[in-house]
Amino acid sequence: MSAPRLPAFSLFAAFLAAAGLPIYIHAPKFYVDEYGVSLTLLGTVLFALRLIDVVQDPLLGRLAARTQGQRALTVLIAGAAMAAAMIGLFAVTPPIAPVWWFALMLTVVFSGFSYLTICFYAQGVSSAGAIAQSGHLRLARWRETGALLGICAASVAPVLIGGYGGFAVAFAILGALALAAMWGQWGRASIPSEGFGPILRDAISRRLLLIALVNAAPVAVSSTLFLFFVESRLGAPGWEGPLLLVFFLSAALAAPFWGRAAEQWGAKRTLLAAMVLAIVAFGFAALLGTGDTIAFAVVCVVSGAAVGADLTLLPAIFARRMADIAPGASEGFGLWSFVSKLTLAIAAVALLPALEAGGFQAGAQNDAQALWLLTLLYCALPCVLKLVAIALLATTDLPREDTA
Repeated sequence: MSAPRLPAFSLFAAFLAAAGLPIYIHAPKFYVDEYGVSLTLLGTVLFALRLIDVVQDPLLGRLAARTQGQRALTVLIAGAAMAAAMIGLFAVTPPIAPVWWFALMLTVVFSGFSYLTICFYAQGVSSAGAIAQSGHLRLARWRETGALLGICAASVAPVLIGGYGGFAVAFAILGALALAAMWGQWGRASIPSEGFGPILRDAISRRLLLIALVNAAPVAVSSTLFLFFVESRLGAPGWEGPLLLVFFLSAALAAPFWGRAAEQWGAKRTLLAAMVLAIVAFGFAALLGTGDTIAFAVVCVVSGAAVGADLTLLPAIFARRMADIAPGASEGFGLWSFVSKLTLAIAAVALLPALEAGGFQAGAQNDAQALWLLTLLYCALPCVLKLVAIALLATTDLPREDTA
């Protein structure tokens, strides 16, 4: 197998990432502001859509394994569908009730995102084997740096290119470029599928999936509440875009350094250090209040750098394990995709209604009790979840080859 074109992997990762976290950041606020849909209703819809993934993501993993020989074609179809649905979500006036249109378009976006993510990460497992040294970590550095840059661009795109309609069109253009760049990179050789058995029977794989679930939760919490925290707790409306850019750009810039540190000191040790750094950042954020925008920008730099390690090292550890026990990796990343997105669903269904029940109102004046609740959920809850993830990872015995 020839060495993979790493810039193509980076561009495709940017395309995928632009349809991930930014959707949870932009879509609820857009439908609240534009169409008056309630936070509770949107949170319920997001959670219901994630319930579909309970069945869908593992099945898409099986589908990806069964269609390896036609992967380039199936990826093209899924990418085109996702781009069309993104335009429908943000650039088309809902022809039906806005909440139902929101649900329908997001179903297509999430389904395309799931299938493409599974195929992309599974391809990474086999492509990394053609890289001479530390293949999984090197490919992960390119892939996750591209993903983080994609998040950066998507987070501020509505402000920079004239609103959400422009963002949707730009996303479709990015998708066309990414699909073209990756066209020759999809492997044609079929690897026999053994289903979920090898993954679920392997104690290390099960543990890594649990760690992925818990470790993604702090990012899910902060992503869901970020815009509300900046607007209402810091009293800094209009700063959401620049602060998001600082956060994700810090993650993108830090990702290559975390990868190199992992090659020298081991992925597990490096990842644990980054998790501690995240707790320090969120703990400091809990002390902030109205007007502390510059101090929060520092928090964004530090917490963003820590997220760069999460998104780079943990998938690389899991990919290395898949190379040993399930080389096709499609089913493995079907499960990985499911647990990663489940945290966002839980955050949406739990946090948005909790905020509303506590008296918080988006875009309005809130009393001290409602703002304190927002601070606890945004800052303290991620610290608790991160401590659980640290305990799980620290007590997980990884073979030497899975840590470097």
